[in-house]
Amino acid sequence: MKLVWILLIKLVLWKTSINRLAYKALKDLYTHLTPIQRLAIARHPNRPTALDHILNITEKWVELHGDRAGYDDPAMVTGIGTMDGKSYMFIGQQKGRNTKENIFRNFAMPTPHGYRKALRMMKYADHHGLPIITFVDTPGAYADLKSEELGQGEAIAHNLRTMFGLKVPIVTVVVGEGGSGGALAIACPNKLFMLENSVLYVASPEACAAILWKSSQAAPKAAEKLRITAQEHYKRKIADGIIPEPLGGAHADPVWTSQQIRFAITRAMDELTKMDTEELLRHRMLKFRSIGGFQEGKPVEPERKRNMKPSDASMLNAADIESDLEKLKKNILEAKVPSDPITDQAIEKLKQDVDNEVTRAFISMGLQEKLESLKLELSRASDNQTLNRNLKVKVDKLMQEFKQNLSRPGTYLGLKQKLEKLSMVSRLIEQKEKGEKLKAEVNQKIPSEIKEKLEQLQTAQANLSKGDPLDEDLVAEAVKAKKELIEVLKSANLEIVGVAKRKAAAELQEKIVNVKKEIDGEIERVIDVAGLHGKIEELKAEMAIDSSSPKVEKLQAEIKEEIRTSLDDTALKQKVENLRREFATSSEEVIDDKVIAENGRW
Repeated sequence: MKLVWILLIKLVLWKTSINRLAYKALKDLYTHLTPIQRLAIARHPNRPTALDHILNITEKWVELHGDRAGYDDPAMVTGIGTMDGKSYMFIGQQKGRNTKENIFRNFAMPTPHGYRKALRMMKYADHHGLPIITFVDTPGAYADLKSEELGQGEAIAHNLRTMFGLKVPIVTVVVGEGGSGGALAIACPNKLFMLENSVLYVASPEACAAILWKSSQAAPKAAEKLRITAQEHYKRKIADGIIPEPLGGAHADPVWTSQQIRFAITRAMDELTKMDTEELLRHRMLKFRSIGGFQEGKPVEPERKRNMKPSDASMLNAADIESDLEKLKKNILEAKVPSDPITDQAIEKLKQDVDNEVTRAFISMGLQEKLESLKLELSRASDNQTLNRNLKVKVDKLMQEFKQNLSRPGTYLGLKQKLEKLSMVSRLIEQKEKGEKLKAEVNQKIPSEIKEKLEQLQTAQANLSKGDPLDEDLVAEAVKAKKELIEVLKSANLEIVGVAKRKAAAELQEKIVNVKKEIDGEIERVIDVAGLHGKIEELKAEMAIDSSSPKVEKLQAEIKEEIRTSLDDTALKQKVENLRREFATSSEEVIDDKVIAENGRW
């Protein structure tokens, strides 16, 4: 019997030890929750609602309905309740306990009627001297078309303005999630408290991630950057206190949580009710003036650039891209050696930028885990072993999904521009390498005698452009060298497309100037013969007064008609046409004795 009692005592002690370890582990877990985990607790379907807390902390409660302008919005609850014999005005956003009730309560997203209902109750409390207690628990104001038509923004703004002028104490408690202006419309108090696992944000983490990272899967990162938790708000003096919750969240013990809320409200009201009206209003004003921590009359740091959107942060404008491309193209084409250090460095930097952009794009598309998994499988495969069919299918599927996301209009513009730039540079390098290789092959097959003749021909052509007489023997040698060069190229299996000489630019320019002088002189002669100087002076005087008047148009038409009838332009037209043909011939894509090659054709 004694042995049994000993075993029972040991069993009890063992269970007690296990319970302590479990409690310690649970406490450690809930003490170090991430922001997205606290958001999940704040949205827990069993979390106590505003009405639950009101009924738990009040001795008497009378709910009031309607805004006296439309209908009664069930997403906003209002009424008068008593605590310790004192009357208070309670206002809160009410979520449902199940799907049916959530639909009835519109998931705690008030319409303009809900905010005007709250405004009516605030004014009523201010008139009768009742302190106001508000409970915030909403994803945000209801943003449908009807609400916008009924003045959703105006209703919220009216509430904000009115709350700063109320002459009674106001205490706000964030019991769940507080979303943007929908929460702030009843949360401009003297004291703001937040439950330990409640959150307050300007935009939901999912919406923020979709805007900045193009994927709602980045919500945990967005939640961390937004600083949505009660601890962060208390650290920044937005919240005046944090109300503790039981382990597991408020839904683990709703009554205990409500009593903690009651203690916080009672202490705050004891402090606020001792203030007179002017001091109370100043206290509320200073609370919101201190948020942000700005200082006047002190130098500030220079403005820092912040990359809010990694996928578009490195996006270049069209002018920058064109400029960079032209510089790279010039460096590549003018390089005397196959490898230029400056050009190679620029290309290497471009490749690194593209790699970084691709990595960020994979993360924002939510494909990072798949990519890491494939990398792991590839690393496990031996070097000699060929990729199995299943792995190839996975790689193709991942790349297809990546390309599909990348092809969406308006997304990943920076990456697309850099990929185009890299593709252009790669093509230029490839063309340059092919050209150098072909040039080397041709130079090897051309005899030294032909090279000497071609050099003599270039020297003679330079002298000819300076005005020196043409050597007939040199011309004959040039024709012979040309034939020999063609035979050499044919022996290298290269087809001759065409060879021609380029007109001297200076000579062509001189011809154009001469033709223009002839045309101007002929027009001046016609004006003198026809006696049009008077009309031209009259036209100048009229244009100085009003260039768009009917008289100006009439004079212009008369002068043009008389010049046209008196001018013999047949010879001039012929000269212009000859000059145009000569210019077109000289503009052909053929350069002296150099040869154009593409895909083996010359």
